[in-house]
Amino acid sequence: MSSESATPASPPTREEPRVPPEVLRLARRRLVAGERLEMGALAAELGVNRVTLYRWVGSRERLLVEVLWSMADEALGSLRSEVPPTADRAVAVIVGFIECVLANPGMQHLLAVDTDLVMRLLTHRAAGFQPRLLQAVEDLLREETAAGRLDVPMDPHELAYVVVRVIESYTYLDVLLGEQPEARRAEAVLRLLLGGRRT
Repeated sequence: MSSESATPASPPTREEPRVPPEVLRLARRRLVAGERLEMGALAAELGVNRVTLYRWVGSRERLLVEVLWSMADEALGSLRSEVPPTADRAVAVIVGFIECVLANPGMQHLLAVDTDLVMRLLTHRAAGFQPRLLQAVEDLLREETAAGRLDVPMDPHELAYVVVRVIESYTYLDVLLGEQPEARRAEAVLRLLLGGRRT
């Protein structure tokens, strides 16, 4: 039988089935509550055995990535809907996203108790989270450029990569440098990259 620690993470592919919505909802609820995602406990609550649960999700690490991305995607979607279409919109959306991550108690608890694992899942391309964040940021930059609110003489994909690195650097500032994470510190850097006035 697969163990939680021995099951490797794998990035989602077109061939992999999507994590069933009921599994994603339960895992997300547990994470937000600050609970560890124990596959045995999840399987029991879902009324299936561990083998079935692993067949559904692939691995505990992949499930974690899917849960974390579901929260990130929801936050980005809300911000893109709520932030008004001003010249500062790209900066406001990204700073708002960092604030959402820092304000999420489940995310902060997970970072505190399983730092190395979470950093690997969130910042390494192979885990599957970072490429989706990169694509979401690139989509935002292209949208702002097409609307005439952003004018940066740089390929959007390259710029998105730099922006994602800024997001990571200031979101995980306590892990990287032992300093207090602060979205407004990232804002100054983002304004240098993307322009706009300081709010």
